[in-house]
Amino acid sequence: MAGPYRSPTPFLTSNSSQMLSQRILARRLPQVASRAIAPRAAFSQIPALRAAEIDDPLQNNNYPNPPAVKRAHRDPYGGWWDAQEKRNFGEPVHEDNDILGVFSPEQYTHVSAGKGFFHLGCFVVAFLGLVGVVSLNYPDKPSAPKTYVDGLEKELGGPNALPVCIRCFSGELS
Repeated sequence: MAGPYRSPTPFLTSNSSQMLSQRILARRLPQVASRAIAPRAAFSQIPALRAAEIDDPLQNNNYPNPPAVKRAHRDPYGGWWDAQEKRNFGEPVHEDNDILGVFSPEQYTHVSAGKGFFHLGCFVVAFLGLVGVVSLNYPDKPSAPKTYVDGLEKELGGPNALPVCIRCFSGELS
C-alpha cells in the first residue's frame, strides 16, 4: 500500500478528529429532516380494517361454513357423488374436514359417559374384592424362619463383636 496509512476499520479514518456520534448524527440528519418535511397521507387503514371485520366475522374470506357433521353419521344410501367420502360434487368442505371425514377416528357413541363410569366402578369394586378374598385365603408360610444364637451378632458385626482392624476404627488406615 503506497500513500497515506489506511486503517482496516472504517471508524479510524483520516478525519477521526470528529467523534463517531457526531458523524452518525450528521449522516442521519437529512433522513430525519426529509421525514418531517414530507406530507403525510390523509388515508388511515383503521376504518377499512374495521369494515373488513364486519363483513367477514369468521375471518375466512366469506367461505361458506357448512354444519359440523361427521361423514360416518351421514346416510350411506343417500346417493352421494362420492360414495366413500359421502359428499356431493361442489359441496363446500368444512374447515375441520380432517376431523369430520370418513377416515377420521370413529366417534364413540354407543355408551354414555355415566354408564361408562358405572362400568369402571364395577370393575374396581370387583378387582378389590378379589384381592381381599385372596389375601384372606392366602396360606401362611409352611415353616418358621430359622433362628440363631444371639441373632448372628458376632458373625454380622454387632455392637459386641470384635472389630476386624482396630486401626480402621481409630482413624489410622494402612
